[in-house]
Amino acid sequence: MPERTTPPPARQSVAVQVGNVLMGGNAPIVVQSMTNTDTADITATVKQVQELVQAGSELVRITINSDAAARAVPFIAEQLQQTDTAVPLIGDFHFNGHKLLANNPDCALALAKYRINPGNVGRGKKRDEQFASMIETACRYDKPVRIGVNWGSLDQALVARLMDDNAGRSEPKDAQGIMHEIMVTSALESAAQAEALGMPHNRIILSAKMSGVQDLIAVYRALSGQCDYALHLGLTEAGMGSKGIVASTAALSVLLQEGIGDTIRISLTPEPGGDRCREVIVAQELLQAMELRHFTPAVIACPGCGRTTSQFFQQLAQDIQTYLRNQMPVWRRQYPGVEEMKVAVMGCVVNGPGESKHANIGISLPGTGEIPVAPVYEDGKKTVTLKGDTIAKDFQKIVDDYVLRRYR
Repeated sequence: MPERTTPPPARQSVAVQVGNVLMGGNAPIVVQSMTNTDTADITATVKQVQELVQAGSELVRITINSDAAARAVPFIAEQLQQTDTAVPLIGDFHFNGHKLLANNPDCALALAKYRINPGNVGRGKKRDEQFASMIETACRYDKPVRIGVNWGSLDQALVARLMDDNAGRSEPKDAQGIMHEIMVTSALESAAQAEALGMPHNRIILSAKMSGVQDLIAVYRALSGQCDYALHLGLTEAGMGSKGIVASTAALSVLLQEGIGDTIRISLTPEPGGDRCREVIVAQELLQAMELRHFTPAVIACPGCGRTTSQFFQQLAQDIQTYLRNQMPVWRRQYPGVEEMKVAVMGCVVNGPGESKHANIGISLPGTGEIPVAPVYEDGKKTVTLKGDTIAKDFQKIVDDYVLRRYR
């Protein structure tokens, strides 16, 4: 077999403390998400934050776009604390963040981090004044900031300056190249400005979000090579469903494999009435697939073919996967290491026994025309053969017993 590819050494970024979460340095890559409730609706926002945290989000960003939203933040934080939902809240500010932070000191204090978009803090002289106001507030309350550049809302004065500079070069960059340069320059110049205003180097996180996969990879490669700030990764406006999942995975997996990135978000557009927590699960699955972190036991299941005309194994795989994820809030505390367990649910004899032997615990279900029995393997050895109408229930009990015995 070919040797397994070894990722390059992780980029060494400066560690940043955000509430009770450490990111950067040697810390694990952090999963974060964002609510889509009206933040002024305290009940709805608290409920969604709790759902995101339950799904595994370690940081949650909330929109703060009005005085009503800003006034709600301390109450949201208090209710979360009362329900033992320990998660740092990030304030997402655009256009009027300087006023909202200045006018609502309780909000400024309750937040664990501020997200500032340098393209949306003002224009001309006001831009510098309003950016300075937000940085000074962050310094006053000892809050880290994420300076988040987005290609859909760039500082137009910076765009004009760098476009003019590019036009004067003997070999000017093409439109795509100069766009990448603008993104990186905006992030780095804004960070330098923040430090000049007194923001400590280890209280700054940078992001430079694009909606194109190759654009995102190019920008973050350039940005990571020019600084040691902690970096937040995310493909902005990734899209809905499989498109958003595939595009985000394509971009972020390349960067993560190169050791770039300290925290990630999968910016999925939810299906109408869909679950906001889906983006959290996708982020976890991405990190787990790359073996950068483990969150829940992995279920290995075959795709099915003409040998598996029954849907029984598909239902069992889905039920086991749902069961394992639902058990994790309890198991994580009681059974350290259980998140690295692998469970195989296979549909026929072709690969069933082999995959089951390679997993911690596995079952090989009978395919079409096969003897109606299901051998179970634990740590590579066959332990029992299940048959009859209670195979699913019996296998779940075997999984429970295995966890209790192996990880206690």
